[in-house]
Amino acid sequence: MKARTSKRASGPARRRMAAGATAAALGLTMALTSGLATPASAADPATLSGIILGVGANETQRIVTWYSSADTVQKVQVAPTASLVNGEFPAGAATFDAIGGANIATSGGFNRHATLSGLQEKVQYSYRVGSEGNWSPTYSFKTQDFEGDYDFLFYGDPQIGASGNVAKDQAGWQDTLDVSLAANPDAELLVSGGDQVETANTESQWTAFLAPDKLRQYPWAATIGNHDVGGKAYEQHLFTPNTDRSAPLYGNGNPAGTQSGGDYWYIYKDVLFIDLNSNSYTTTSGGGGDAAHIAYVTNVINQHGAEAKWTVLVYHHAIYSPADHAKDGDNKVRRVDFPTAFSNLGVDLVLQGHDHSYSRSYEIKNGEKANPAEQPGAADVFPGPGGVIYVTGNSASGSKYYDITAPDNSGTSGAGNGADPLNPNNYWYNSVQNQEHVRSYVKVQVRNDKLVVENLRSGTCAAPNAAVELGKVSWCNNTTAGQPVGSIVDKVTVHPYQGDGQSIQVNVPNAAPGEFGWTIDGYNGLVDLGTAVDNNGDYFAATGQINPILVSDNRRSLAPWSISASTSDFRDADKTFSGAYLGWTPKVLLAGAGAQASGAVPSAYDDHGQGLSVSRALGWADQGHPKGTARLGADLELKVPGSVDKGSYRSTLTITALSS
Repeated sequence: MKARTSKRASGPARRRMAAGATAAALGLTMALTSGLATPASAADPATLSGIILGVGANETQRIVTWYSSADTVQKVQVAPTASLVNGEFPAGAATFDAIGGANIATSGGFNRHATLSGLQEKVQYSYRVGSEGNWSPTYSFKTQDFEGDYDFLFYGDPQIGASGNVAKDQAGWQDTLDVSLAANPDAELLVSGGDQVETANTESQWTAFLAPDKLRQYPWAATIGNHDVGGKAYEQHLFTPNTDRSAPLYGNGNPAGTQSGGDYWYIYKDVLFIDLNSNSYTTTSGGGGDAAHIAYVTNVINQHGAEAKWTVLVYHHAIYSPADHAKDGDNKVRRVDFPTAFSNLGVDLVLQGHDHSYSRSYEIKNGEKANPAEQPGAADVFPGPGGVIYVTGNSASGSKYYDITAPDNSGTSGAGNGADPLNPNNYWYNSVQNQEHVRSYVKVQVRNDKLVVENLRSGTCAAPNAAVELGKVSWCNNTTAGQPVGSIVDKVTVHPYQGDGQSIQVNVPNAAPGEFGWTIDGYNGLVDLGTAVDNNGDYFAATGQINPILVSDNRRSLAPWSISASTSDFRDADKTFSGAYLGWTPKVLLAGAGAQASGAVPSAYDDHGQGLSVSRALGWADQGHPKGTARLGADLELKVPGSVDKGSYRSTLTITALSS
């Protein structure tokens, strides 16, 4: 009788398994939460609207927010786009339960949000919201590498409805998103300067703001503007991560009241973003004022600043802007309250809105120009310790522009609005000021050794440009030939302060995952058990050894592994007997890779069991085992009843490797 190993009689038998091979599947966790206000039956219809993809607490998260006409139990379903078949989600698609509550009366209906977590890098995902039988359309987004360089885009006040014509404002907003993302398709965040709409609780304006599909494809990092704060629609539409909604961070000191509010933070790759509700700047209305924001920023930076290379603050009310709001009393208050704290905390860049014009400050330290010799419009700046650059974004929709105003003699530091000695037409604090009555956006390139800040035109004087079309402004200073869409208004490279030492940097790529595999050690010849020995007519017995199996594992994961095998029935033409009569005693011939021999399996002749007719373990290793190579073997023992017919029988031993 003869037996052979493997399905191939000769040549190397090689099997490989890359570490993390299953990682291509969606690695998400499900957060089961409740909080629905008296949910109706799941069978009740629900109209789903206002869907927006928001930023999460880090690269592995996104937050989806939407409106529902019915108070039903809802969720977000997510899967890698590649796993969808004819648009249908796979049975194993991840789901994330939504929470929310009733909207205010003027909004009607209900709001829902869910946090998608456990996202993997470099994956295109598809998602939809709702419930079984009542899903929204399917949308998609793409994650990038979770380490290294990236770009994000910053948009000044869309303020849909500000021109008096919602449709024209929407057209300009849509065009800016289309233009900016066509030019920067791999941008990873869309950051808001506030004032999404003109009137806080006017849902027709929110509908127009949320109309572009780009807001369901790229994460929006919301900011509360003075036109958003007066109602709860902002909070209903735009749920944000790590948000402190305590009383001091609301202008009226009442989170349960009629206003929106709160500060929040998140870390995206190497940037710590902190977003403030600058509407709360004084304690006279019940909130904690600027002191509460400074305490919040201080706490976040103390806890998380070391986790990032750069710190970027975002809020609505520009404190160093060039137009109608430059001399506002509330901005003078902030201009006194904020700068020294931001300098002391090591803030690198501040992004602002509100003044519907573009400006880029000089390096500001403790409320003063840090370097009197810094030239207007410098292409490279090298902030020393405490130096901060402040940028104000112009209108992203064209719904409203403010003209640049003239400096006065109120001083060139602190709250003053005096002239720049190097450029007397500008305010002392601004390196660049610009107003063309043309839509624009800001692109920030985050690099290991610098931040590159660009202001780019997303339109011209031509439509869509509502304020110009409707005569809200009397002029437009732009020529399509000289200043086309995509052209640069301003560009500056911000170099980090290195002190007296030398910074050393190295980029470490993802390590190769390593490999787990097995092969027959040497020539995979026939395992010949010879001629069975008759034992008093009761049974026939034969012995031998399998060809050794070489197992190698150099994976970083040090995941557990096992090798097992089973044998087919023994056959000679039409004669046969069960593989259960073959048993074995595994052994480790060469120690390595944490290999352990599995237990002996007797022939079915001895224990009336199944022998090797079913899969049996040959060897294994636990999680955390050493890397290396092992050689496994096994002594074979065959016992078959004496009633088996004479013949030359063969069987196939099938070997299987398993690993995480």
